[in-house]
Amino acid sequence: MGISLLKSDSVTTLQDRTKEKGGSFTLERVADLSEVLASEVESAIGEIERLNGQTHMIAINARIEASRAGMAGKAFSVVAEQMNDLSGKIGIVSKKIRNESRDSIDELGNLIKTQATNVRGVRLSDLALTNIDLIDRNLYERSCDVRWWSTDDSVVNALTVKTIEAYDIVSKRLGIILNSYTVYFDLVLCDLDGNIVANGRPDIYKSVGMNAKNTEWFIDAMKTNSGKEFGFHTVNKCPMVNNDLSLVFSCTVREHGDQNGVVLGVLGIVFRWQDLTQRIVKGVSISDEEKDRTRVCIVDENGLLLADSENLMLEEKVEFLGKNDLFSQKKGYMMSEYKNEKCCIAHAFSPGYETYSSNWHSLIIQKL
Repeated sequence: MGISLLKSDSVTTLQDRTKEKGGSFTLERVADLSEVLASEVESAIGEIERLNGQTHMIAINARIEASRAGMAGKAFSVVAEQMNDLSGKIGIVSKKIRNESRDSIDELGNLIKTQATNVRGVRLSDLALTNIDLIDRNLYERSCDVRWWSTDDSVVNALTVKTIEAYDIVSKRLGIILNSYTVYFDLVLCDLDGNIVANGRPDIYKSVGMNAKNTEWFIDAMKTNSGKEFGFHTVNKCPMVNNDLSLVFSCTVREHGDQNGVVLGVLGIVFRWQDLTQRIVKGVSISDEEKDRTRVCIVDENGLLLADSENLMLEEKVEFLGKNDLFSQKKGYMMSEYKNEKCCIAHAFSPGYETYSSNWHSLIIQKL
């Protein structure tokens, strides 16, 4: 009977699957192969022991027959004794192979799995860091824009003279800015009472006449000490732009455009949040096979989804065992249950860029 240690249906199937995926082994597939190898070695040793048992029985029967034959079977008795001795040695060797091979293959498999986990976790956490870094860098520019445009002559003049003509002029000026900076839905100008007196796209967004005094961005701006600072309203369904998902950056408009001048009102710039972040979270550099089992998202400190490859922004919180520990790290990963499935959860905290930091968390959750 022929015995094969490796060429089993299981191994052939694994090799065929690997070829179908491009002919290269991932560490996970190597770990799978080590488990198949362990099973096949155990099966082969079992077969050797079965055959050795048959040999042992033959040796015993041969000794019995030799004994019956008397002197005529003496020579054959010697052969039977050698067969029995050989069978015993084979039994010892097979037992040694079983013990040593099992330990070695188990150790190999565990090492490969550990390495696979490390490689996956480091790669995904690096990608998570890239995502949040791109967002921080982009939003830093938004904080610069609002502080710059709040000193524009037409903006300052509109809140100084407070005439319909001045409001029309500033509206056209804001529209010109929007034509060049297409990352914004709109720019809005408020007086000290929070009344929106002008916006850059009055033909699309009917925000003039709305009051923003109770909004985060207006309140934040009014709390600033100078035009060097800015206010902010996190991801929200903004009523000024028909409830589209937006971020609003704001800055006080001050007399004569002086950063330390008397406050005249507030300029708010309404950023197209999804246009930036959905391209980032859906454009992560992973294979098509990985995308089917990977969720990429940006969340706040409570886990609320701000950007999400599954398009559930502001509708769901990400929760998993160990979240607080992971969120306490600047960058890292862990294996945890997420929605009843074992996952690698990679994380990176906002690194900040120049004077800006979103203070958000970037996550990549990949089913194992």
